[in-house]
Amino acid sequence: MTRSPIRDALLCPSRRVFLAGSGAFVAWAAMPKHSFAGQGRDPRFLTIILRGAMDGLAVVPPVGDPDYPALRGDLAIGTGGYGKTLPLNSFFGLNEAMPRFHNLYQKGEALIVHAAATPYRDRSHFDGQDVLETGMTGPKASQTGWMNRLAAVMPKGDGVRPVTGLAATATVPLILRGDAPTLTWTPPDFRPAGADTVQRLLDLYAQQDPELGKILAAGIATDKLAGDGSNPVKRDNGVAASFRQVAAGSAKLLLQDEGPRIAVLSYDGWDTHANEGAETGRLSGLLAALDGAMTALADGLQPVWKDTVITVLTEFGRTAAINGNEGTDHGTATTAFLFGGAVRGGRVLADWPGLKPNQLYQNRDLAPTTDVRAILKGVIRDHLGVSDRTLTAQVFPDSIGVKPIDGLIT
Repeated sequence: MTRSPIRDALLCPSRRVFLAGSGAFVAWAAMPKHSFAGQGRDPRFLTIILRGAMDGLAVVPPVGDPDYPALRGDLAIGTGGYGKTLPLNSFFGLNEAMPRFHNLYQKGEALIVHAAATPYRDRSHFDGQDVLETGMTGPKASQTGWMNRLAAVMPKGDGVRPVTGLAATATVPLILRGDAPTLTWTPPDFRPAGADTVQRLLDLYAQQDPELGKILAAGIATDKLAGDGSNPVKRDNGVAASFRQVAAGSAKLLLQDEGPRIAVLSYDGWDTHANEGAETGRLSGLLAALDGAMTALADGLQPVWKDTVITVLTEFGRTAAINGNEGTDHGTATTAFLFGGAVRGGRVLADWPGLKPNQLYQNRDLAPTTDVRAILKGVIRDHLGVSDRTLTAQVFPDSIGVKPIDGLIT
C-alpha cells in the first residue's frame, strides 16, 4: 500500500507542543482543485507569519534615503561600516542574510512591498496578531480568520471534496479558525517557545491575570539566574534547521493530489529588543533561517511553482531609531514579501513616506502607506479568482475603502 505523506505527518507528533517556537504549518487538505481546470491551473497560496514584529528597515534598508544613516546609527545597514546589502534598485537594498531570496527577486519571482501595515496602530503583539489574522480593522472584532473565510468562498469546480484543515501546531491559529474543520500536526523536534514569546505572555498576563503574571515573572527571574539566554541567533544553529524542516514538509504535503492548496506557516522569534545586529545578531540569524525556509519551499514546490504565490507578513514593524540595547522597540510600518512562480516580481513597491522627524508616525516609526489587505486582495483576486465584491463582503468585511493592488500576479 502506498504511504500518504499526510498520514505519515500525522503519525509524528512532537514531544514539545506547548507553543510553536520555530514554526507552524496549517493548510486545507481539499481545496477545489478543478476550479481552474479550463486554464490548466492548480494554484497554491501560502502565508508565512513572522511573529514578534520584523524590522522592515533592517531587512530592506532604504539606503538611498539621506536621513537613514543618522536615524539608524549602528543599524544603518548598507551605509558606512555597518554591513552590506544586496542591490534591489537605486533606493533600496536587501539584507545580505537573504541571498537566495535575492536570487528569486532577480529572476522576477519575488516582490517587496515597503511601508506596509495592517490597520492596527498600537503596539501589543497579541492585538497586532489578532488584526493580522482576522483581517479586520481592530482587535477582537472577529472570532474567525480571513484564511478560513477565504476557504469558504474559493471558486467551486468539479470533484470538490469536503474541506479539511491540517495544522502543524498543538492549536489552530486564529487566521484559520472558522467553520472549516482542521487537523493538527506538529513536526518532529519542534522548537519550544522563544524568549520573545515568553515576554509577550508576561505582557498578556500582566493585563489579564496579574497574579498569574507575578508567578510567570518569578519563573523568568529564576531562569535568568541560571543563564539569561540572550546570546545572538547564529546562522548555523538549530533555528535554521527547524525553519527548513517545516517548509520542506509543507511543500511535500502541498504537492500531493489529496493534499492542501492553501496553507499557513508561522515562525516565531522576531521581537528584537536587544542585540538586533547588522551583520551579526539575532535578526541576521533569523533572516538566514527564513531565507533557507523560502528556498526549501521554492525547491519543494517546483512542479507547481508557476502556480504558486507565497506572502510573508508580520504584525507590525519596529521603531525607526535604535534603543539603548542595540535593538529596536515596537513600531508600525514594515516590509511584506511576495514570492513564487506566479508573482510578477523583480520590484519594490513603496509609497515612501520619508524618515525626517515630521514624516515619522508619532515621531518614532516608519509611517504606513500601504494596507496589507490591499496586497492580499490583489493576490487573492488575481491568483485564486475571488471577486472584489466577495473579498470586501466576506473575506475582509471591514475593508470597503481598501482597494486591491493591481499587477501583483503574472
